[in-house]
Amino acid sequence: MKILLFGKSGQVGWELQRALGVLGELIALDRHALGGDLAQPLEVARTIEAVRPDVVVNAAAYTAVDRAEQEASEARVVNATAVAAMSAVCRLVGAWLVHYSTDYVFDGRGATPWREDDPPAPLNVYGTTKLEGEQAIRDSECLYLLFRTSWVYAARGGNFAKTMLRLATERDELRIIDDQHGAPTSAELIADVTAHAIRQAVRDSRLSGTYHLAASGQTSWHGYAEYVLAAAERYGWSSRRARTVTPIPSSEFAVSALRPLNSRLDTTRLRQAFGLALPQWEVGVERMLAEILA
Repeated sequence: MKILLFGKSGQVGWELQRALGVLGELIALDRHALGGDLAQPLEVARTIEAVRPDVVVNAAAYTAVDRAEQEASEARVVNATAVAAMSAVCRLVGAWLVHYSTDYVFDGRGATPWREDDPPAPLNVYGTTKLEGEQAIRDSECLYLLFRTSWVYAARGGNFAKTMLRLATERDELRIIDDQHGAPTSAELIADVTAHAIRQAVRDSRLSGTYHLAASGQTSWHGYAEYVLAAAERYGWSSRRARTVTPIPSSEFAVSALRPLNSRLDTTRLRQAFGLALPQWEVGVERMLAEILA
């Protein structure tokens, strides 16, 4: 099997290089490679046509949620136009397309986990462009695995947990949002599930479709912060500061783009289709902390 990966340097892309390498020949590109920059959709399409892979995995995206409010055209090129070009060529050469989307395609109302067929209603430019990319894939009629995920983190690069550990050494009080709920999901889990799903899907085209991929359980950003700091202390880390973690509503945290309050994702379809049991979100966070605090 020949796999072409875009976005190899991102959090998910980095883990995908490990997880996909065992499936066959892996060609991994980032935006600095010739034909690997999604800001140049025609070049990306030419790359796929030239390589003619069995599977294209797109881990690249425009993810600067707040900046996208001012850079809508740039976000749309990467998240929608390039994805449309990818999916069209995948259809042409007979390749599967694996793509990642987001809970931000929903408006975040209620407390019920979102199912794949719930009506989307994005609150911001980022979510809108990701939804446009989703629709382009479906319209292309290529074979695809589209994974919506949320609250992604990895030991490599910046993440919420690392920010909390840093701020806890600098401040006496942390003020953290407590009315947004979801499941922190590791890039490692996303990559491993992707590899497992590809192995099955290439043998059964009926698995083509959209799936929600997130760790089990749920928490708020406030609960996430408290868990990170308590778990870090068990690994011998100390903030050396008196610490209070104060819950605040989203309305007290000024941002350019609205965020959904409910980022919970129902993963039933994924688990049943691929025979998976997804770990609780705390398991991945513990693994990440053990790695960065070792």
